Amino acid sequence: MKKYLHNIGLNSRLAFKNLNNISFKKRNKVIETYNKELGKNKNRIIRENSKDLKNCQRKDLIDRLIIDKYKIESIRNSLNEIKKFKNPLEKVINKWKRPNGLIIKKISIPIGVIGIIYESRPDVTPYVSALCIKSGNVAILKGGSEAYFSNKIFSNLFRVSLKKNNINQNCIQFINLRNRKVVDFLLSKMSDYIDVIVPRGGKGLVSKVKKLSKVSVIGHLEGNCHVYVDKDANLQMAKKIVLNSKMRRTSICGAAETLLVDKRCLKSHAVPIIEELIFSGCEVVADKDINKLFGNSLKFAKEIDWKTEYLNPKISAKTVDGVKEAVDHVLRYGTMHTDSIVTNNKKTAQLFLNGINSSIAIHNASTQFADGGEFGFGGEIGISTNKMPPRGPVGIDQLTSYKYVVQGKGSIRS
Repeated sequence: MKKYLHNIGLNSRLAFKNLNNISFKKRNKVIETYNKELGKNKNRIIRENSKDLKNCQRKDLIDRLIIDKYKIESIRNSLNEIKKFKNPLEKVINKWKRPNGLIIKKISIPIGVIGIIYESRPDVTPYVSALCIKSGNVAILKGGSEAYFSNKIFSNLFRVSLKKNNINQNCIQFINLRNRKVVDFLLSKMSDYIDVIVPRGGKGLVSKVKKLSKVSVIGHLEGNCHVYVDKDANLQMAKKIVLNSKMRRTSICGAAETLLVDKRCLKSHAVPIIEELIFSGCEVVADKDINKLFGNSLKFAKEIDWKTEYLNPKISAKTVDGVKEAVDHVLRYGTMHTDSIVTNNKKTAQLFLNGINSSIAIHNASTQFADGGEFGFGGEIGISTNKMPPRGPVGIDQLTSYKYVVQGKGSIRS
């Protein structure tokens, strides 16, 4: 295992060196070729995915795991979007002239070798591969064993696309080993090769990565997301947003887990919204004020509920005394992921948006817009809740670093 992984590391550094000499046009051509390969091999991809579905022991993973013809078309559409983006490299981010005559430019560059450790979602493989090659980066992929066959076919087809364009195939390397010790080794023994790690998965995986990694980590630990319904919210809008935020896809990190309702609109808003959730198959646990409106027929929420990312059809509901208390609740229990306010009062909305520290702060829209492909980035490698950049959805531009280029005219320092 150690020799195998060291070889992957060495190959990745060499591939990155080679990639530095590849033009933007040629990198884009790889994405175009890959898109065609996905179309030609659609049935083969679905067959490989069926092996993963057959082996899957957890029903809650099926939604993330499944790859059908519609999902493949969605991936191909995202690849088309990625292909349209301008070159993220060699951009002059800023430029200025110093009094001493020096001209300084801040210019975008690739990060280098990115290690991606992810669970359950094989569509991460094509997105990551395309985003990395577009941004001049090399990727080492360690997918979960539950999506082994799907990840393998997606990565192999990308390597075929690289080869067809005479580019080093090791720009994308998929780790074939299913040994659990692989992740530990990647995190603790590969810092000579890997520049940054991106974890995509549950709290257990992400916390492990953040604890053990010897290099920088881009990611988020949990998605304990909130929707706050203000007294000035339009009821029909609020019902639609809350229902979508919770029930569109319950297993994603951008699904709402707590509903906050202004005490001034409990009867008018909380009751019909919660009735709609229950009708849609969602379990609701609520505080005593909301429960009273339902004749105490709901389960009572406990302290642990405000901290819980359910990732299933369940939501906690709490009464708050206006926007300031809503903000306080999000700051205390939120995970800096995605939080939304529903209100027609612009001043109240601004208090909420300015007050929370979420990487995605939303007004009058569903938290599910955090679920990839909605920010105009084409596709995303994930969401980062780090205070240091990149933060929020991580797309092409977020997969770059920068350097300062200083130009002088025989300039020396006194």
